[in-house]
Amino acid sequence: MGEWHTGNPVFVTYVIAVALTVLKVMGQGWMTVYRMTRVGGGYAAPEDLRPGLINKAPDPSQLEVNDYVDRSRRMHRNDLENIPAFWAAGLVFVAVAPPLWLAQGLMYGFVAARAAHAVAYATAQSHEVRATFYTLGSLSVMVMAIYALAAVM
Repeated sequence: MGEWHTGNPVFVTYVIAVALTVLKVMGQGWMTVYRMTRVGGGYAAPEDLRPGLINKAPDPSQLEVNDYVDRSRRMHRNDLENIPAFWAAGLVFVAVAPPLWLAQGLMYGFVAARAAHAVAYATAQSHEVRATFYTLGSLSVMVMAIYALAAVM
């Protein structure tokens, strides 16, 4: 069984990878807010048209899709569709005490794949480029889950 303390390098690998991906998820949300305030639009809900400190002169056009804002919103949704599975699979993976080289390769590989996916998405690369990085990250998560299943069966 895996050990849940900082003396276990597999656990430390997991902690680092989770912390980095938490920062990615939360940072992407802040990036969307930054983009909305920068362009004064791309808002998502009708109540966003209420006057306030940031939006002093609301206009119905602010609810129209703005690709600059929506690209960040899509990136955030993509993170929320993929990163929590990594958190869960990584947790059960640590529990079955994999070799350090495998844990580092899969976990840091996932983080690198998600970072590359974010850069590809932010720079409007083709679906094939984004899909390549998605696939690498997805395979990392699937290998961790399969490894954990195999270890306990």
